[in-house]
Amino acid sequence: MPVTNFQTPEKYQYLNGFLNYHEAEAIEGALPLGANSPQKPPLGLYAEKLSGTAFTAPRHENQQTWLYRVLPSATHSAFVAYDDAGATTLGSPLKHIPNQLRWDPFDLDHEHDWVRGLRYAAGAGDPGMKTGLGIYIYAAGRDMDANTALYSSDGDMLIVGQHGVLDIQTELGRLLVRPNEIVVIPRGIKYRVTLPEGPVRGYILELYQGHFTLPELGPIGSNGLANVRDFQVPTAHFDEDTTTTWSIINKYNNELYVAKQGHTPFDVVAWHGSTSFDHPDPSIYTVLTGPSDHPGTAIADFVIFPPRWLVQEDTFRPPWYHRNTMSEFMGLICGDYDAKAGGGFRAAGASLHNVMSAHGPDASTWQKASEAVLQPQKIGEGSMAFMFESSLMLGVTQWGLETCHKIQPAYSEESWSGLRPHFKRSS
Repeated sequence: MPVTNFQTPEKYQYLNGFLNYHEAEAIEGALPLGANSPQKPPLGLYAEKLSGTAFTAPRHENQQTWLYRVLPSATHSAFVAYDDAGATTLGSPLKHIPNQLRWDPFDLDHEHDWVRGLRYAAGAGDPGMKTGLGIYIYAAGRDMDANTALYSSDGDMLIVGQHGVLDIQTELGRLLVRPNEIVVIPRGIKYRVTLPEGPVRGYILELYQGHFTLPELGPIGSNGLANVRDFQVPTAHFDEDTTTTWSIINKYNNELYVAKQGHTPFDVVAWHGSTSFDHPDPSIYTVLTGPSDHPGTAIADFVIFPPRWLVQEDTFRPPWYHRNTMSEFMGLICGDYDAKAGGGFRAAGASLHNVMSAHGPDASTWQKASEAVLQPQKIGEGSMAFMFESSLMLGVTQWGLETCHKIQPAYSEESWSGLRPHFKRSS
């Protein structure tokens, strides 16, 4: 989440470097040592993984961040359409015309906040297919509504400030963005925008496919163009509020949706970028793959979860809390799946966790796994679960939503509403 390297007030703490390995903790000792998903994370926190690339992406492209937060992201209500007369239609159809175009300066907006002040101007491709890009103009004159945060499942947003100052609170820390500065908000990262110096205006380029990288140097030499040290990454900064209702707005396939949750989304006490250490990625169970034209990223993977041994020490053994750039459609042939002990995920049923939809063990599974004696254990006996995984955003048919009458309306609430904060400032 880089911002260009200008002088910044001291309350905004940054780490230097673009696409480097970084780690940050707002409280000393919040980061686990030698593990990503310990059975009992420090300070009573929950471990959650944010996957910016496929698990099987090559090392030099792999983008994964482990977050240690007061409550997992999955603890929210079901998303519904964001019905607000002031919000723009981000899914406006594109007109392809051959004329040259030039615009006069765009107006300042003294009425709308960041969400209502986004205007879709141009683009190509399709966020659902993870192809192409979108171009937006933003203009806002007031802070985002209280207790409201936004994230995009569609892509990485490159924000170019032209007028005014953006104070951006993100899950990973705080950013201050002024004219002639840029900031990249990665896909799936929640953020909130306030305006400390009044109205703002600028431009946004949203990349639906892949991630922004530095250009190759080649014949221009070793010091041309932008360099790694020209970019900064925020340090951990968190809130503890677990009682206030928040609205979480999701930009999803160029439509806006909203969910409610009873705690702040900015409760990440520590984080670090990583590859897997303890709990294995599900990619090790891949049987068949349908590769895309990008190595390590599949149009479709077929993954199975058969009976298997778990022997890791000091590890939370069920799948971790997770937000994934891939879509996960799961089915159950027989038996019980180890991450869902409540009985709602049954043989012949299915589940879908689409791009950046938070998920993970239900409350009873988390409680049992957090207290279990960690001896070699064979799980899934008599069970066979599988997953269709894809780098694309999966749509759902009308039959899938309504006709079959099988959608479980209380799935989110039954799975994750029982999770409670256990955070203590000293372990």
